[in-house]
Amino acid sequence: MSQHAGLPPERWAAFSLDQQVLMIANEMHRAAKLVAPADRERRRSAYARVLQLTDLTVEVNPRRALRRELLRWRDLVAVLYVAPAAEPAAHAVAFSALLRLTPEASRQLAATARRAPA
Repeated sequence: MSQHAGLPPERWAAFSLDQQVLMIANEMHRAAKLVAPADRERRRSAYARVLQLTDLTVEVNPRRALRRELLRWRDLVAVLYVAPAAEPAAHAVAFSALLRLTPEASRQLAATARRAPA
C-alpha cells in the first residue's frame, strides 16, 4: 500500500503549492533513479505516488487554470507509469515541466541541470 494512500486532502491542503510541487518532484526524483529492468515495480510505485500526489493537488487547489495544467502534466506521468521500460528522456521532460509550475520549484531547475549527465 502506498504511503500516501491515506493522506487526507485537508492535510495536503495545509502545504503551500510550492511545497506540494516540490514533494511531487521528490517522488519524480526517486523514480528517475530506478532505470534498471529489475526496478520496474519500484519505478511504477514511485510514479503511482506521483499520480496520487498530483491528484491531491488538483483536488485541493481552487485555481482552475492550475488544475488544468496539472491534469495535462499528469498525462505525461501516466505514460511513464504504463511504459514497459524506463524512459529517461521523457522523464526529464516531465520533471522539468513540473518544476516550472511554481517560482520556488523553478529554482530547482539549475540544480537538476548541474546533476544531469553530459
